Amino acid sequence: MSMQRRNKILKSSLGVSVATLLSRVLGLGRVMLESRVLGGDSVASAWGLAFAIPNTFRRLLGEGALGTALIPLVSETDAQAGPEQVRRELGIVFSVLSLILALIVAIVAGGAIALRAISYNESVLQFLPILGSERFRLVFLILPLLMPYAFFLCLVGAIGAVLNTRKIFVLPALGALLLNFFLIGGLYVAYNRKLAGTQLIGFLETLSVLVLLSGAIQLLLMLLLLWKAGRFPTMSRRAFRQSDILGRLWRLVLPGMIGGAALQISFLIDRTLAICLGPKAVPALNYVDRIIDLPIGIYAIALGSVLTAAMSRSVAHGNADEISHDLSFSLRHVYFLCIPMAIGVMFFWKPMIRILCLGGNYTEADLMATQMVAIFYGAGIPAFCAIKVLLAPFNARKMMTTTLRYSLIAIACNIGLNLLLMWPLQQGGIALATVLSSMLNNALLLRHLKREGIPLDGRGILKTVGRSLCIALIIGVVLSQMYPFLCEHLTFGVVGEFPAFATLGGLFVLFYFGVSHFCRASEIKELFGVLRRHQ
Repeated sequence: MSMQRRNKILKSSLGVSVATLLSRVLGLGRVMLESRVLGGDSVASAWGLAFAIPNTFRRLLGEGALGTALIPLVSETDAQAGPEQVRRELGIVFSVLSLILALIVAIVAGGAIALRAISYNESVLQFLPILGSERFRLVFLILPLLMPYAFFLCLVGAIGAVLNTRKIFVLPALGALLLNFFLIGGLYVAYNRKLAGTQLIGFLETLSVLVLLSGAIQLLLMLLLLWKAGRFPTMSRRAFRQSDILGRLWRLVLPGMIGGAALQISFLIDRTLAICLGPKAVPALNYVDRIIDLPIGIYAIALGSVLTAAMSRSVAHGNADEISHDLSFSLRHVYFLCIPMAIGVMFFWKPMIRILCLGGNYTEADLMATQMVAIFYGAGIPAFCAIKVLLAPFNARKMMTTTLRYSLIAIACNIGLNLLLMWPLQQGGIALATVLSSMLNNALLLRHLKREGIPLDGRGILKTVGRSLCIALIIGVVLSQMYPFLCEHLTFGVVGEFPAFATLGGLFVLFYFGVSHFCRASEIKELFGVLRRHQ
């Protein structure tokens, strides 16, 4: 693998990582405000469920199966037929996708309106009393407002995939900042006004409108980027008759949609089982999950997107060796960066969640309910991140059916482990089941790659894992002993222990990179080499 190619992969993924980091940091600010403004009862539950529904369609039809399938198809068409054919085929894809999305929005929004009317019918409530609960009525109230967001974001995700084939990664990633800007602004106003009771119900409608505005603006910006990249779709009846893009796309998307739908069903089963454990289980899983998303989004998703585009070009040119080298190189960097993140969360989960969430309606008891969830989810960070990279060679070679099979095996394992572990470990058991099933998925993908004759630099990867784990563990133990001293001297009034925790994080990063450099970790040289060239 040439040094120039490695630098391109790192440089592109680091650029996307910075953009995603900004979005995820703002997302943490949003978590802080949401926990304090919406609390942990019916209003927060309704908002979480209603917002999850359009997000589910976004994951399935936007940045999920459709976006993943578009990258190799667009790369192949571009290499073989040129940009004009790409524009014609994109016109077909986006017009059909828009019609499907509009139909989905209308059905879901209409169903929510009908269910809201039914929720006040006494005869129906005799058989389904849960429909009359406040949280479900609130879901039915705001879901019609939120569903058009799915329309906007699914198109945004598909456009982002097309832009990735043009090596445009950073600007599409920056679009995700808009949602957090809008929601943080609205939540901040509500926090200052100390909204409560019926005021919060009206505020949910305001939040829904802010979500719609952010989605509409993001779609307009992405269309502008697509036009500047010379890939803006064109429409013609002749293209519809002559092109087989829909058939090829459907064959690739269908396995991913099935796998994605199964994953979302698994997620819903997780949360349904958690409800049986008590009122604190679901918030504990949701808040920690949002925090754990930060390291996954910072690097793994960005690197996976860059790799899929790079490997699709390698496949189009018949260069299999590049795939093997790219994958080994990327896995080393994922483990190098994600193992210390995992150790950091496992050692310092309590101050992290205390700073982010404690206050307002979020109590100390709510915080303690996250203990096992944070420890297990933290330990799973390397597995969660590695799978984003391992999927890239399968997606680039259009092997969605294979990844679907392994995904379904992991999901079945997750459900079984949930039932086995949730009673002795409570919500921590649900988190542990998720981690173990993700590790199984990683193992299955690695075994398949080996059988396919795509060798990995196993020695180099294991060396990185062992070295990073030892360094991070030693630093974690040392800093855990230092943290009480930091809190004693760096806790101030309104900001509380945040200065102490920020100092802790800075020391962790400084020590980790310093010791890794002393141990001659090649990842240090590769990362800083890219940064120096970027300046």
